[in-house]
Amino acid sequence: MNAVAHAAGMGVGTVYRRFGDVSGLLLALLDEDEKRFQEAFLGGPPPLGPGAPPEERLRAFLHTLAERLSACRAVMGAAEAASPGARYGSGAYLTMHTHVSLLLRQARPEADAPVLAHLLLAPFVPSLFEHLTAEREVSADRIKAGIDALLGAGRG
Repeated sequence: MNAVAHAAGMGVGTVYRRFGDVSGLLLALLDEDEKRFQEAFLGGPPPLGPGAPPEERLRAFLHTLAERLSACRAVMGAAEAASPGARYGSGAYLTMHTHVSLLLRQARPEADAPVLAHLLLAPFVPSLFEHLTAEREVSADRIKAGIDALLGAGRG
């Protein structure tokens, strides 16, 4: 935070007031990408955006999320390390959780959509994604195949 304040020519207190902590600063770096992602799943073309069946939209959403995390995993991992658990209160996570819950409610009205939404988003915790991709050398395509298997679980 000190280095950012110095580079910006302002006091460190100003940086802390604006971003709260290092995690907030790092998440702000991702803000434009997050806005584009939200625009795509809220109003873009199907299957990610409206117009496709909820199951297809959910699959497209989770696949796109895997691609995003692959591209931004260093910054997202640093944000998680700076403030573990803060992601669950962030606007980005709350928007994703609400979106996944709504799609689940449409696809499986009998399911506990809010809990399932957290469980479907859980593999996208940056530290787990880093472990899978960097340490275990699991490809993004393999993660997507795993997501597809999870989405198909319980179908009979």
